[in-house]
Amino acid sequence: MSNKPQLSFWQIWNMSFGFLGIQFGWGLQMANMSAIYSFLGAKEEQLSLLWIAAPLTGLIVQPIVGYMSDRTWTGLGRRRPYFLVGAILASIALVLMPHSSALWMAVGLLWILDASINITMEPFRAFVADKLPAEQRATGFSVQSLFIGLGAVVASAMPWMLTNWFGVETGASGGGAIPRAVIISFHAGAAALFIAVVYTIITTPEYPPEDMEAFRKMKAESRGVGGFLVELVEGLGSMPKTMKQLAVVQFFTWIALFCMWIYWAPATARQVFGGDPANEEAWKGIMEEAGAWTGICFATYNLVCFVFSFVLLALSRKVSPRMIHLVCLLIGAAGLLSARVISDQNTLLIAMVGVGVAWASILSMPYAILSSVLPPAKMGFYMGVFNFFIVIPQVLVSLVMGKLVGSVFGGDSMMAIVFGGACLVIAAAAMLRVDHAGEAAAPSGAAGH
Repeated sequence: MSNKPQLSFWQIWNMSFGFLGIQFGWGLQMANMSAIYSFLGAKEEQLSLLWIAAPLTGLIVQPIVGYMSDRTWTGLGRRRPYFLVGAILASIALVLMPHSSALWMAVGLLWILDASINITMEPFRAFVADKLPAEQRATGFSVQSLFIGLGAVVASAMPWMLTNWFGVETGASGGGAIPRAVIISFHAGAAALFIAVVYTIITTPEYPPEDMEAFRKMKAESRGVGGFLVELVEGLGSMPKTMKQLAVVQFFTWIALFCMWIYWAPATARQVFGGDPANEEAWKGIMEEAGAWTGICFATYNLVCFVFSFVLLALSRKVSPRMIHLVCLLIGAAGLLSARVISDQNTLLIAMVGVGVAWASILSMPYAILSSVLPPAKMGFYMGVFNFFIVIPQVLVSLVMGKLVGSVFGGDSMMAIVFGGACLVIAAAAMLRVDHAGEAAAPSGAAGH
C-alpha cells in the first residue's frame, strides 16, 4: 500500500503489544540460561559454546521467515500466521525448559525456544514497515522498544521478586536442579508470550498486497529453497549502501551484548559475590544468588530502556537517528567498562543505566534508518538479512570467547564484559560513516500520538 494512513498512538500500541510477550521469552533466557547451565553442571569456559543455539537459529530462521512472509497472504494476513505459529512453539519450550534434568536437554530446548521466538519476532520488524508511513516508523520502532523494555524488566526480575517479595523458597524442587522461582517464572513467561502475541493478531489487521496479481506472480515464480538461496546471494550483493554501513555498527554492537548476556552472571559471581568455581558446592549457591541479581541488573537496564524509549520518541522528532544512536552507544560502552571496577552489587545497577540507554536505541534507531532505504516488496527479506549482522558476531563470540576467557583472560569472566564495552566504542565510531540518506525515517512529528 503506497499511501498508508497515519495510525493513532493506540493503533501503534496494539500492533507492537506482541513484543511485550516476545520479550518475556528473551528476558527469561538472557537472565537465566547461564545459571541454568551452571546448575546442570556446565563449566564457565563451556558457557559461550552452549549459547550458540541463540545466534545460529536466528541466522537460519530469520531470513527464511522473512522471505516466506513476503510471499504469504492468507485469511490471517501476511505476517500474523508466523506470529501465531512461533508463539505456540515458544510457549511450549518455555514451559519445558526449567524441567530440564540434564545439560543436553536444556541445550536442545534452547534451540527450539530460539527458533520459535525468531519465527515470531522477525515478521514484527517488517510488520511496522508494512503498516506505517515513513514518517511514523521511528515512532513505531520506539514503541516496540518500550514494550521490549517493559517485558524484559518483569521477566528478568521475576525469579528475584518471587524469592524476596513472595517468599518462594530458594533451591531446587522435587529433586531437580533448577530453583523453584525459575520454574514458576518460565511458566508465567510462557503464558505472557502467548497472550500478548494473540492480542496483536486479534487487534491489528494487515493491508493486502496493493497489486494482488503481481503478488501472485511473484509467489508463483518463487522456487522454494533454491529460490531463497538465489535471492539471498543476490540480496547480499545488492544491499543498499546505508545497510552495509549499518552492518558494521551492528556487528560490533552485538558482540558486546552477547558477551554481557553470557558472562554477566559468572563475572559478578566471582567479582562481587566472591565465588570460586573450584569449590563446586559453594559455587552453585553463589551462582543462584548471582543469577538472581543478574535478573535485577538486566531488569534495571530494561527499565531504563522502557523509560528512555519515551525520550527517544521526543528526540527522534528533532535529532537525527544517526547522532542519537552514536551517543547512546557511547553511553552503553561507559556502563560496561565501569563494571570492571565495581565490587558492590547495588553499584552494578548504575552501570546498567548506561546499558539501558544504549539498548533502547539499539532496538529502534538502526531499524528506523534502515526502513527508509529498503524496497517495500522485500522489506521482510532484507530485515531478515540484516539480522545476519546481529547473529554472526554472536556465533563468533560463542566459538571464541570461551577460549579467550580460559587462556587469554586467565579465567576472569569480567574481562569479557570489558571486551564488550570496547566493541561498543568501535560501533559508535562506525556510526560516523553511516549515510545521512537513511535519516528520512525520523519522524518530523508523530501525528497519531
